[in-house]
Amino acid sequence: MRKLYPVFALLLLVLPLAAQTKLNAAGATFPYPIYSKWFNQYHQEHPDIEINYQSIGSGGGIRQVTAGTVDFGASDGPMSDEQLASAKVKIIHLPTVLGAVVPAYNIPGFKGELKFTPEVIAGIYLGKITSWNDPAIAKINPGVSLPNQGIIVVHRSDGSGTTYIFSDYLSKVSNEWRDSVGKGTSVKWPTGLGAKGNEGVAGMVRQMEGAFGYVELIYALQNNISFGPVKNTAGNFVKASLESTTAAAASVKTMPADFRVSITNPPGKDAYPIASFTWLLVPADWKDKNKEKIIVDFLNWMLDQGQNMTADLNYAPLPDAVKQKEREAIKTIH
Repeated sequence: MRKLYPVFALLLLVLPLAAQTKLNAAGATFPYPIYSKWFNQYHQEHPDIEINYQSIGSGGGIRQVTAGTVDFGASDGPMSDEQLASAKVKIIHLPTVLGAVVPAYNIPGFKGELKFTPEVIAGIYLGKITSWNDPAIAKINPGVSLPNQGIIVVHRSDGSGTTYIFSDYLSKVSNEWRDSVGKGTSVKWPTGLGAKGNEGVAGMVRQMEGAFGYVELIYALQNNISFGPVKNTAGNFVKASLESTTAAAASVKTMPADFRVSITNPPGKDAYPIASFTWLLVPADWKDKNKEKIIVDFLNWMLDQGQNMTADLNYAPLPDAVKQKEREAIKTIH
């Protein structure tokens, strides 16, 4: 009998592992820092549950949730009507946090803060402004000495919600951009080098002298990359921050029933102009009822506890009205 004791002890160790439930998800890199924190914290509170998230870009997240190869997806650009129609099951968009996309730069010998107008940002990405000492940049930065250095334009190479936010903004502020390039998770770039993920763009901007790119705020902060304030619709130069992203969110007076909304280029004197909600893409119908129970519990936990963790990573929490509306949407998951 004594010989069996080690066997029983081993079984006691193995049984909890066998009972563990894993949910697989994939998508946006924009909210990856906060999602990673949430999923890790939720696992600590529920050791029998693991949420595995692959930061592959919004395009990949949409493709995988549409094909049913992940339990849920994530995107910073809402799915189109066509994408929703092609999904195997009904997909619900559920906002999680708000973030900001910043114009990040690496200018050799320049340590100051550079201001940007919509016209300058569009001009750089259209390939019309090619040097850091261009008169258009100098005009909005009087007294600043900038080098005669070529601008190396960096953009995302993968399908990206960050690209959706950025191109959505450019389509609102530049008719030429709207008519020639447009908005989307992937666009035909007029110029520039591609890099994968917010991580890739941040790395390329940091390493290449003269580089200019767009990244989610936390990636610029974590990589010590310079980024500048952007002129908003009120005519004020506003730098991305928790407060200015929250001010952008305040522009949403009525959230649509499906939560698919754009808040780029919002009104408001303190609003940062390149901000967005980001969404989890959650199937409405779950065959695995254990997983359904877990996802519903996690989503409510995200609204209750998770929102308190956003500020540390420079994301803005959801407005109370949006959270309340979202709680009702979560009830429709079955």
